[in-house]
Amino acid sequence: MRILQTIKETYVDGPGIRYSIYVAGCTHYCKGCHNPKSWDFNQGEELSVELIERIKNEIKSNPLLDGITISGGDPLHPDNAKGLLLLLQELNGLTDSIWVYTGYTIEEILDAPIDFNQLYCLEYIDVLVDGPFREDLRDTSEFKGSTNQRYIKAKEVIRNHLSRK
Repeated sequence: MRILQTIKETYVDGPGIRYSIYVAGCTHYCKGCHNPKSWDFNQGEELSVELIERIKNEIKSNPLLDGITISGGDPLHPDNAKGLLLLLQELNGLTDSIWVYTGYTIEEILDAPIDFNQLYCLEYIDVLVDGPFREDLRDTSEFKGSTNQRYIKAKEVIRNHLSRK
């Protein structure tokens, strides 16, 4: 997984003051995407121990942060899911919440995961904003890009899903 950019403080990627991480790589190719440069899996900096430590230190040094948001690209793309899982494990507990944006729906992840790391990631995600951006349903209020996207309490969903298996 590669990191395109980090933003130390933002108000647009979820509630409160958030630390945002943008990953490289997406194959949804949503028409009207606000960040088409994020589609390229080769952009940005390779996730490394050093990069994770830098991110953790930036988060720990800011007591004003309410949460962390990971977007892209698509952090839950199969080529990113293993790196995302590592990153989520390292960031767990540093703030009140972790939000992740994905073009996949929760049903796609639960019913037919392309990569089981996608499922494991849900254990660390407080809110998953799921579904592809739809230009015909564009609505950027309330931290979504289009009205088809949903807020999913991922930790609860995965626990319920696994308890039924």
